[in-house]
Amino acid sequence: MHVSVFDLFKIGIGPSSSHTVGPMNAAGDFLLDLEARGVLEKTAQVRVDLYGSLALTGKGHATDIAIMLGLVGERPATADPDTIGATIQTIRSSRTLPLLGRHAVPFVESSHLVFNNDEFLEQHSNGMTFRAFDESGAELHSDTMFSIGGGFVMTAEAIASGDDARGVNVAVPYDFGSARELLSMGKQSGLSIAQIMMENERALRSDDEIAQELDTLWEAMSASVERGCRETGILPGGLNVKRRAASMHRDLMKRPEAMLKDPLTILDWVNMWALAVNEENAAGGRVVTAPTNGAAGVIPAVLMYYDRFIPNSTPEGIRKFLLTAAAIGALYKKNASISAAEVGCQGEVGAACSMAAGALTAALGGTNEQVENAAEIGMEHNLGLTCDPIGGLVQVPCIERNTMGAAKAINAARLSLRGDGSHFVPLDDVIETMRQTGFDMQTKYKETSQGGLAVNVVAC
Repeated sequence: MHVSVFDLFKIGIGPSSSHTVGPMNAAGDFLLDLEARGVLEKTAQVRVDLYGSLALTGKGHATDIAIMLGLVGERPATADPDTIGATIQTIRSSRTLPLLGRHAVPFVESSHLVFNNDEFLEQHSNGMTFRAFDESGAELHSDTMFSIGGGFVMTAEAIASGDDARGVNVAVPYDFGSARELLSMGKQSGLSIAQIMMENERALRSDDEIAQELDTLWEAMSASVERGCRETGILPGGLNVKRRAASMHRDLMKRPEAMLKDPLTILDWVNMWALAVNEENAAGGRVVTAPTNGAAGVIPAVLMYYDRFIPNSTPEGIRKFLLTAAAIGALYKKNASISAAEVGCQGEVGAACSMAAGALTAALGGTNEQVENAAEIGMEHNLGLTCDPIGGLVQVPCIERNTMGAAKAINAARLSLRGDGSHFVPLDDVIETMRQTGFDMQTKYKETSQGGLAVNVVAC
């Protein structure tokens, strides 16, 4: 199974890949299924039930908004953040929802979008059931889907049949399932990890398409940084969290000479870039899932560090960075999880830190062994990281947590480049440890807002 770089990195809107991007796609897929079955025009009403983490933190993660947008035919990659508010306001005021933008049905949120806070479906914490009914109230079709992290969605039927959502069933020249295999393939072929990933991507796209799409991802990341550095005010949701990136950016631009006195000013820039992206995400802006929205600031911040502060950085180096990051992310996707609802924030910020650490090492000329070492360091020191968002919002501690993930990634890369790639704990072992730790972690620490900071800090 091949996990493509463009599966792990997807352009979408905030604030959550599992709670916003996934549910929006699920709603749209359900309607396309109704259309394929020839029953869309017969549909008189729809009902959506949310379960587990989607129900418990869905309001704060904009799951309700995502579902409504998906039902009117919007998709994460193309939805315009500037028009979302007006669309939702129209649905709520008219109590009518145009399915796929053309077939209007009555829609009252309290009746047609239900948060089942006390019920978890056994397959995954992020469960949702869609139902369509005709005028007599008879059910036309129903489907249960699961948002399994990073915007990936699986149906209950697919899970029951044993389908694997951890990759694309396509023949690739280097079908690696572990870091050990990846390193072995590199030794035998003489290829870097980025080159191995590139060879696999060629099974799906041409070289020009790969380069163009990688550049589009970097442009989207840069745009989220730039917008985050401009926007000011209070983030939505009720916590009254003030956006900080813009003021930090102004301060840093006023004092460019500060770096001459304090070299750690570079870290201020990295922090500011990560804040900018995740404030955009929290505001429902456009970001790149990397590998999730909650962790969307880590990789852009480290890439900005490479682009702005590393002498002789190149567009090819940025592509190498993204390909290497995707190879590492694929290992987490295949062998553990990138869903905070499954394994806590170690699967989101932890995985992003690991991906960024290995990718930066590659972009700086590190060997495959040094890349694997950096990725291992990045995760080893995020093991056990819980997901306990205050008020169910992707704001506290999520936004600052991305700055810490970016800083750790840079430090992990520097540590690995000071060695020869040999180290004590293999990356495969730390990934398995992360999986086991997530399995052992109490549910209240896995994106439910029922433990940790979410209950010890008053959300007001």
